[in-house]
Amino acid sequence: MLPRFRRILLPVDVTPRKSTAQEIALDLAVEHKAGVSLLHVIQTIDPVDSSPDEETRKFYDRLQERAASNMDQMAQPFREAGVAVDVRISVGDRLRDIVTFAEEHDVDLIIMSSHRIDSANPIASWGTLSYKVSVACECPILLVK
Repeated sequence: MLPRFRRILLPVDVTPRKSTAQEIALDLAVEHKAGVSLLHVIQTIDPVDSSPDEETRKFYDRLQERAASNMDQMAQPFREAGVAVDVRISVGDRLRDIVTFAEEHDVDLIIMSSHRIDSANPIASWGTLSYKVSVACECPILLVK
């Protein structure tokens, strides 16, 4: 028997295109009657600086406003299908924030888009965010190429 997924995490960028990972997340959420969290992490420029100046704060605020608009559009198909969906935007380190979110919210499946491996240089693929998440998280990860 396959595991029953109750809480699915879909880390997303905020490009306007619809991704296969989103479609799979929607299908699995409907099939398993699972809730979905859409998480967009705005990577900080200088992770050492814990108190950014006014200009930097305004920069991150603009990025958050733009992301919020796009994230609301991404959530719409989930809402229309009757899936409980929450939208989260954070500013920080993408890997750390995804792993922390998954742990704190009892996520039992993460679905992410992933790049195809370059067969001429497979080691380069080890530096991708999706690979790092797949190694760092405790729950199952579905990487969609």
